[in-house]
Amino acid sequence: MMAAMTDSKPAYSSMGGIMNRGHRAFYRTLRFLFSGLMKLYFRAEVHGRDHIPRTGGFILCPVHRSYIDTPVATAITPRIMRFMGKETMWKKAGFGAWFLNCMGGFPVQRGEADRQAIRAAEGLLKRGEPLVMFPEGTRRDGLIVQAEHMQDGAAFVSGRAQVPIVPMGIAGTDKALPRGAKFVFPRKMVFVIGPPIPPPEQVNGRVPRKAVKRHTEMLRGRIQELYDEALALAR
Repeated sequence: MMAAMTDSKPAYSSMGGIMNRGHRAFYRTLRFLFSGLMKLYFRAEVHGRDHIPRTGGFILCPVHRSYIDTPVATAITPRIMRFMGKETMWKKAGFGAWFLNCMGGFPVQRGEADRQAIRAAEGLLKRGEPLVMFPEGTRRDGLIVQAEHMQDGAAFVSGRAQVPIVPMGIAGTDKALPRGAKFVFPRKMVFVIGPPIPPPEQVNGRVPRKAVKRHTEMLRGRIQELYDEALALAR
């Protein structure tokens, strides 16, 4: 993962998903088409786009209410966004795995302390690449970002890599693709992006557990505010 990015290297690895020029070109082409779809089909609105760093690594942390949150989140910026996915999504070889690799995904073992995934995330952030992490872990229901659902991964990785967290509220994705639906409906989507949250400070090269917990709670509050704002704008 830490190796220089060259076309002679594998396009993907479980240590961070190194992307070559061809895969980046595919990503940008698909993003261009998807951005048009967002405007026409979902009447998407993006508020606070100027809060997204133009350079360097950062962690985008959206609220998570639908399976389509990941692809729509990548449409808010021309920068190539990376994301973690369940390891089972890569189990079957073929187009599906290739597509996930091209779109910047890399696998994690849900429910386990996957140190390789943490190192992969830290490494790509230090390379200056942005990463999408859902602090609620998996998609949730309801209007409240529950404290018991919040995971410390985003705050911990932010502190390890010393990159900011960008919180985001998303409204409308749960109506566009509700639980159990097999069709994506043309529902209005609103994205509200908040100012970056600086990373937790390191102490003797380590990120204190208490600092991570404080950051996670701060992030929960910011996401809730942005989610409420997005819901109000989507009405």
